[in-house]
Amino acid sequence: MDSALNSGDTAWILTSAALVLLMTPGLALFYGGMVRAKSVLNMMMMSFGALALIGVLWVLYGYSIAFGNDVGGGLLGNPFEYFGLSGMLGEDTSAPYPVMAFVAFQGVFAIITVALISGAIADRAKFGAWLVFAGVWATLVYFPVAHWVFAFDGDDVVGGWIANNLLALDFAGGTAVHINAGAAGLALALVLGKRKGFGRDPMRPHNLPLVMLGAGLLWFGWFGFNAGSALSAGNTAAVAFVNTIVATSAAILGWLLTEKVRDGHATSLGGASGAVAGLVAITPACNAVSPVMAIVLGAVAGVLCALAVGLKYKLGYDDSLDVVGVHLVGGLWGTIAIGFLGSATTPAGVDGLFFGGGVDQLWRQVVGAVAVLGYSFVLTWVIGTVIQKTMGFRLDQDDEVAGIDQAEHAESGYDWGTLTSGGGRVAGSPARPTDARHSSGSSEVSA
Repeated sequence: MDSALNSGDTAWILTSAALVLLMTPGLALFYGGMVRAKSVLNMMMMSFGALALIGVLWVLYGYSIAFGNDVGGGLLGNPFEYFGLSGMLGEDTSAPYPVMAFVAFQGVFAIITVALISGAIADRAKFGAWLVFAGVWATLVYFPVAHWVFAFDGDDVVGGWIANNLLALDFAGGTAVHINAGAAGLALALVLGKRKGFGRDPMRPHNLPLVMLGAGLLWFGWFGFNAGSALSAGNTAAVAFVNTIVATSAAILGWLLTEKVRDGHATSLGGASGAVAGLVAITPACNAVSPVMAIVLGAVAGVLCALAVGLKYKLGYDDSLDVVGVHLVGGLWGTIAIGFLGSATTPAGVDGLFFGGGVDQLWRQVVGAVAVLGYSFVLTWVIGTVIQKTMGFRLDQDDEVAGIDQAEHAESGYDWGTLTSGGGRVAGSPARPTDARHSSGSSEVSA
């Protein structure tokens, strides 16, 4: 029999998987530049640690929980069906792409989702406890939620309840990735408590060029995230690609305008953060809105997220790098916005409220978003609390003040000794490197 394998689609899926994998090192740079110089290595190691651990768990049982045949109520795939990816190495001549290409593509989604959470607890989490949390959270939260959202019914296969029963739209992970990670970040920030000096000491980014480089790599990799979710090199991928460009661009403008009006300055950190906010918001909607509506969606996301990052000061939680303000708020807006801005002329084929579709799709989007938010927040709170009460999650305050890089890794991100000559200090360099300050988000620049 002639094989149905489409080499072009296969190449696009594998390329997209590589692009999404690049997002995790990009996130490490983005987060790493936003913390103090004494914390940069630990911040980056949290991303790399998630990459290493979740990559292994995904092969062992993660894929099976997410995409195995449902074992009850659309909540969970059979964890033993594809354990260790057994029975999946042969070629299926009836499929347009190898199943292992899909395994790789979805695996890098799992990795980046866990890594995103780390920004909410920067500077104060033990590395070993973080890895324990990452493994347990992926097992109990991400893998099941991925089943809810991404596992569609097929021949002799029953998938998740959001995808097949609720019929909420989430093309590339607004709920499963961003709302999920944002809610988890909020719960963990509450469990671990505030950093020493939060709200009192200025905490500025130690390296803004790293932040902007990381944001650029995230945007580059996001084309694999969004357009790659089409799983074919066709029209849907092209629509998602264009919307990813234009929504992100509009979000940058929206964030910078908000900063200019509020603070009097449009900052580089704001530009980088606005890009990420736009990418987050367009993720669930990139196949469901027109390019013009993508501009609207992105611009609103830029404004909303720029305002939301300041909520932590008013409400008293320490979300170090604005995971809540960007990923939770941006993910909620992008997911719910489909119910307003969706158009039947797009590949998704669903009209939102503003295009004559009434509230039918809107209520579905709201229910899906709230369900993931609630599940992730509650389970994360429980997991984080258990780890804190047993092995200890929060770093000792003395180590936090001295520097988490030295305390947890016995390393420093910068070799200050090479910057001195004859025992002196380079002009303009800090007298005490550990006194360098960083920002927890764009809202702190003007502070």
